[in-house]
Formats: sequence, structure tokens, C-alpha cells
Amino acid sequence: MTSRLVSDHPVLAAYSPATLAALRAEAGLVSDVPLSRDDVLSGAAADAEAIFSSWGMPPLSEDEIARHLPRLRALFYAAGSVQAFARPFLARGVRIFSAWRENAVPVAEFAVSQILLANKGFFQACRRNRSEAARREAHRFFSAFPGNFDCRVGLLGCGSIGRLVAEELRRHRLEVLVFDPFLTDEAASSLGVQKASLEEIFATCQTVSNHLANNERTKGMLDWSLFSKMPRNATFVNTGRGAQVVEADLARALAEEPGRTAVLDVTWPEPPPAGHPFYDLPNVFLTPHMAGSSGLEVRRMGEAMLEECRAWRADPAAATPRVVTVPMLETMA
Repeated sequence: MTSRLVSDHPVLAAYSPATLAALRAEAGLVSDVPLSRDDVLSGAAADAEAIFSSWGMPPLSEDEIARHLPRLRALFYAAGSVQAFARPFLARGVRIFSAWRENAVPVAEFAVSQILLANKGFFQACRRNRSEAARREAHRFFSAFPGNFDCRVGLLGCGSIGRLVAEELRRHRLEVLVFDPFLTDEAASSLGVQKASLEEIFATCQTVSNHLANNERTKGMLDWSLFSKMPRNATFVNTGRGAQVVEADLARALAEEPGRTAVLDVTWPEPPPAGHPFYDLPNVFLTPHMAGSSGLEVRRMGEAMLEECRAWRADPAAATPRVVTVPMLETMA
């Protein structure tokens, strides 16, 4: 078997030295230097039966795959979404494996931490607690927040990230409401969550966390009709996608009720343009799309692809945990 690294990024940090050594020994990895799209189109990967990639996987047409990757049988993607490149490979019969489950872990950890802090009034306290007088009134201020025991939290979307968040919140004894048209009653019962409408979630939850899949149906889904329903001390957390939010409506809802708070790891575009109200509103906390895998966390994904490669080599037709199919693309991020 011959395998190649392919990416338009010069460094694939997802593959640790130990993982690369295992790929050389077990999967016939030819080189630790990734091939670019131009390299592939020049025929440099014509011998590859498998490709290992991560962020920076170049899109290729069916014709390009047929001509320049004639022996390719599997693509192992040590990152999350495969929407930008997957369909032509799947149409050519190439099996795709993605570390979307592993990439969900740090996002879920980040979201849970923000939710738990928000329920205690952490973000409002950071803005307010800057004087002796404010500190003297701290007890009265904190009494306006429920904390985390039996607190009601809303999750928008219950895919790989949303499920991890729901599981962790239930361990903290929170009441979790979920909006997800694809979540079955049986799955909701198994997770210990309640299915609810967007309107109920925004009107009744202390914190709302967005994990909707990013597609045409969800763009602009979160608007004034929802943000205007948020309770006066409620928090909206977005680690999903900025395009799902009508940002002018969110800014208006925050300006009209300063007790509301938004914790935004994503916006549209990223970063917000100069003069955007998010920069001036004191109840907006912006982070730079940092919830996903970073630093050494990315190695979790490379190890997952090594595991998938081992399973694929043992049984090329096996339905492994991280295999991607065409129907899955309809609901995946």
C-alpha cells in the first residue's frame, strides 16, 4: 500500500511525529511533506491508494480525481467538515473518513465552560465589578442569576457537538431543552433532554448555545423574533457559525436590554468589519474562532485517522465510526 499527505497548508500539525511514524510503518506513507493541489495535478500522487489530509485539503473534480489519483481508494481527513471537497471523491467511490467527532470535543468543552460561567453571571460581573460600590452590592447582583443546578439551558442543534454538550450539562444537573428537527424522541429521551421550539428556548432559557449545522436552510435563522424574547439577564453563546445569526437583530436586542449578553466565537464575516456594533456593545464578548481544535489538541484527530486506517485495512467495506456517506452530508456541519 502507498499513501500520501495532501494539503495546501505547508504543515499538518494534526499528525504528530509518533502518528507519522506509524503511518510510514503501517500505511506506506511515502513522505512527511504534504503535496499541494498543484503537485497532485502534476501526477505526484498517482501512486496513492490512500490520502491523509487535514485543514487545507484541496477540492478536486471527479475528472481530476480520475486522471491524477487513479488508484485512490480512501481519504483520511484529520479535521471536521468535509463539505468543501467530499462529493466528487464519494462519486468516484473513494471512501472518506473524517475526524469530525474528535474535532467536536474541544468545541463542546469550550461551549460548556461558557454556559456554566454564564449561568452564574460571570460575564455580567466582569463588566460591572470594577468599583468598590459594585463589590458591596455583589450579593444582590448575583441573586439575579440561577447558577447551574436545575438551571434551564437551550441548545440549538444536537449533532456531534450538541450531543457532547448535552451529556456534560446533564451531568451538572441542568435542565436541557433542544431544538433539532432531526432529533428523534428516542434519542432525546436517551440524552435526558426535552425537545422544544426555538421560540420556547429563547423565551425561557437562561443561556442559549448555538450548534446548528451550517447550510443554506440555517442561514439567518436566528433573528429579532427570537433575540427579542431573551430574558433580561440571559446569554447567547455562539460557537456554531456566524451566518446563522442576523447580527443587526442580535445587536439591537443587546442594546435594548443591557443585561443580556452575547459570547460570540464566530461572526459573519470574521472578524466583524470596522465599525460593527459588536465592537462597541459592552455586553458582547468576542473571541477569535478559538473553540475548535488548537495547539496539541489537533493531534487527537490525526490519531483518529490512524485508527480508521487500521480498521479500513482490516476490512475495506467496514462501517467504521468516522466514515462519511453522501446522506450524511445533508445534515453534517
